[in-house]
Amino acid sequence: MKVLVLGSGAREHAMCWSLSNSPLISKLMCAPGNPGIAEDAQCINIDINNNSEIISLALKEKVDLVIPGPEIPLVNGIIDELDKVNIKAFGPSKEASKLEGSKQFTKSICKLANIPTAKSEFFSKKEAAINYIKNNKLPIVIKADGLAAGKGVIIAQNEDEAINAIENSFNGLFGEAGKTVLIEEYLEGVEASFFALCDGVNAIPLANAQDHKRVGDGDTGPNTGGMGAFSPTPNLTDDLNDNILNNFIQPTLIEMAKRGSPFQGILYAGLMLTKNGPKLIEYNVRFGDPECQVILTRMKSNLFEAILSAVDHTLENFHLRFYDEVALTVVMASNGYPGKYKINSIITGIDEANNIKGVKVFHAGTTTDSEKNILSNGGRVLSITANARNIEEARILAYQAIKKIKWSNGFYRNDIGKTSF
Repeated sequence: MKVLVLGSGAREHAMCWSLSNSPLISKLMCAPGNPGIAEDAQCINIDINNNSEIISLALKEKVDLVIPGPEIPLVNGIIDELDKVNIKAFGPSKEASKLEGSKQFTKSICKLANIPTAKSEFFSKKEAAINYIKNNKLPIVIKADGLAAGKGVIIAQNEDEAINAIENSFNGLFGEAGKTVLIEEYLEGVEASFFALCDGVNAIPLANAQDHKRVGDGDTGPNTGGMGAFSPTPNLTDDLNDNILNNFIQPTLIEMAKRGSPFQGILYAGLMLTKNGPKLIEYNVRFGDPECQVILTRMKSNLFEAILSAVDHTLENFHLRFYDEVALTVVMASNGYPGKYKINSIITGIDEANNIKGVKVFHAGTTTDSEKNILSNGGRVLSITANARNIEEARILAYQAIKKIKWSNGFYRNDIGKTSF
């Protein structure tokens, strides 16, 4: 089969690396891809935010299956468009993708399906939002309603921070995504990520992970797209995993099916494990990044066969298997991220890092120059992933590998996996 993956980050590199092992795939393509992905798939430079370009490429290459990595093509309705031209795709429809694209939509699903989540209110007027802040306890959480690349969340510790976050959102910091603001109660606990593979009716646990969102050591500084992750997380016991599957994932699938928008693809629940049990922070409708890297390097089952089972609605007969080990990934990012940063600085030592047994470096924001040097080309640039018997051994391996990489314009957190925060 001919397969087209959409995306250019470390998540898509991990996906292509995993898919490249499938004997069922005769040709693996990735659009637009990156230099790391080029080792596993043919990279084709198109704009994946433009549905017509994706359709044209899929038809030209006679693609059998399209696998979107990031959320924007899904929210843009690429699955619906591919269906119109009879090309199979892995992921939810435009309507089902609202679970990530609109926090208002997700909160409405939570209410109808009795899914535990934080108390919240939505505002489209700045003055009303500020008034709400003044009449509720702090800290408090302010979120852009739409997609903001993982950066539209501010945990305000005091009233000034909260008002500033609201003003920034309404003044266009997050574009259209911030024109409506969600103000949510602050939940105390430990964050965890739960992933399920869904075929519209059935859901099977994919794996769980724990992400480190904040930019600085000790879980300080602004939120990012993710600075590191590990899988599995000890905070999600077997009982909690069953709780999440039965009381979060399955009720969501039932409610989506009732609406005529059955959910097929990856349903990713971002959770807060509070003293009163797990509560939903948000849904994403695709693999997380960097969680994807630690999940797929642990997967024993064939990823492509699992995806085909979801697409063909036969998950009730599929069993996923994972290695009994821990995977941990550390993100190397450009200095200044998640704010302004420079690109096109040379990175060396990636091959030396990859030569360490148990280590795989996934490319995120990279490109090459005319002399084939690897250059930085984004905020999050590399994802150094290690697999070992336990989390401490995985940490040691990952940071050993990082020491092999020479990049004067990069930084990373030193405490990924060291504490659950």
